[in-house]
Amino acid sequence: MRLSSQSAGTPILILREGASRSRGREAQRANMMAARIVAEAVKSALGPKGMDKMLVDSMGDVTITSDGRTVLDEMDIQHPAAKMMVEVAKTQDDEVGDGTTTSVITAGELLAKAEDLIAKRVHPTVIIDGYRKAAEKALEALDKIAISVKPNDKESLKKVAMTSMASKLVAENREYLAEIASSSILQVAEKGKDGYKVDIDDIKVEKKAGKALTDTKLINGIIIDKEVVHSGMPKRVENAKIVLLDTALEIEKTEFDAKINIESPEQMDAFLKEEQNMLKQMVKKITAKSVNVVICQKGIDDLVQHFLSRKNIFAVRRVKKSDMEKLAKATGAKIATNLDDLTKADLGYAKLVEQRKIGDDKMTFIEGCKNPRSVTILIRGGTERIVDEAERSLHDALCVSRDVVEEPKIVAGGGAPEMELAKIIKEYAETLPGREQLAAMRFAEAFEAIPTTLAENAGLDPIDIISELRARHEKGEVWAGVDVHEGKVGDMKRINVFEPLAVKKQIIKSASEAACMILKIDDIIAVGKMKAPPTPPGGPGGMPPGMGAY
Repeated sequence: MRLSSQSAGTPILILREGASRSRGREAQRANMMAARIVAEAVKSALGPKGMDKMLVDSMGDVTITSDGRTVLDEMDIQHPAAKMMVEVAKTQDDEVGDGTTTSVITAGELLAKAEDLIAKRVHPTVIIDGYRKAAEKALEALDKIAISVKPNDKESLKKVAMTSMASKLVAENREYLAEIASSSILQVAEKGKDGYKVDIDDIKVEKKAGKALTDTKLINGIIIDKEVVHSGMPKRVENAKIVLLDTALEIEKTEFDAKINIESPEQMDAFLKEEQNMLKQMVKKITAKSVNVVICQKGIDDLVQHFLSRKNIFAVRRVKKSDMEKLAKATGAKIATNLDDLTKADLGYAKLVEQRKIGDDKMTFIEGCKNPRSVTILIRGGTERIVDEAERSLHDALCVSRDVVEEPKIVAGGGAPEMELAKIIKEYAETLPGREQLAAMRFAEAFEAIPTTLAENAGLDPIDIISELRARHEKGEVWAGVDVHEGKVGDMKRINVFEPLAVKKQIIKSASEAACMILKIDDIIAVGKMKAPPTPPGGPGGMPPGMGAY
């Protein structure tokens, strides 16, 4: 790579051969264009009338979804600035679980507005300062207009869950699924000093293709994708006393090499009897505590299986560690690592443990736990793809319900908060000095992209809709938004379209930070690709000339 500096007419080489460099206006334009293309790719998926994307990976597997995070993850993006937009969606999904498409569209729009300002010779640093001030104002304004709710108000949770699923493939069954999502979140929510806390991992989601979406069920307990280890064991146990074992029910092999010399059949017989006796003792230690269900994280010897079935004990083996932890929360059991230390206090309880056939698989249902701190949702659906999309939709619904439980404030949807923020930031921009005012104005305009996109995706005229929305918000109608089902501007609060405040706040944070980061770049230095090492003489793996076989 040649840089322009020359000494006595000799070009000075600084970068490795094959490296490329673009700087200044050219670098900024390339980055912004890449980021905006990513935003354009997901734009048509926004809202209840948005379209789905069909993604085909290198193996030919098909995913059909309108979830922004999934679309961007599957797209295998190469451009470094475009990858930053994927990170926006990833952060949004990890933090609050919803609003991924909105955050990417907002970031893309902020960059489009910044590009207009750069063309008018406004320096990127000035734009960044204006954007940051406007973002702070937006977060402050959101807190003021948000509606406070009770963290355990199931109706509010249902409304945000239904709004989250309105734009998904499962929209027709959203009321039924929202009931399941809100119930499961309230079941695992734990009250602390600073309010409620919810760990989404406490809700296990099992999916099995077959039946219809309306056959999806909430189980007050855990489902394990395992069957009993021995055909002679009971398939149903009521009033189950459950032991959770993190130890193998088999004779452990020594960690070092050992030899046993057996010289006669009697010695062989004695050795086998001793081994059998050790396994019998293991079972005795379990039966002494009146256990009737054994769930083991490791292996169970064939002989132990036989003894357990003789005692009418239900047993499953090789259960995942994550499932063991959920079982401990659901049944109240402690995971035992040593049979000698096992006490009755370590046992868990469930009304029913039963093996059932779901589709082609046999699964173990552990239901009716006293106070389950962990529950399971069993998703059913016509095809694998519907079940996969239902799982993604339900994940979003669970996340937004959790957001409201942890931060009990909501705002209406349909682009209403964005229009209100645009109005507030435009007023605030007039108080800013110099060119920062222009940047804050553009920040406000970028928010209008959300109701505009909602209107476009619903086949409405965006200019008419935006004009009416501006007029309504000027009159003080805070919750005027795009009612895509009626095809006009409506009061989103009246038609129960609500979103968590946490989602909107995260959209502003992640979109503005990503836009500022991309704006700050004015030099792209790409190192040349590594060359493959030269092949040895005589071809790959070959010998040097003159060293042939005799």
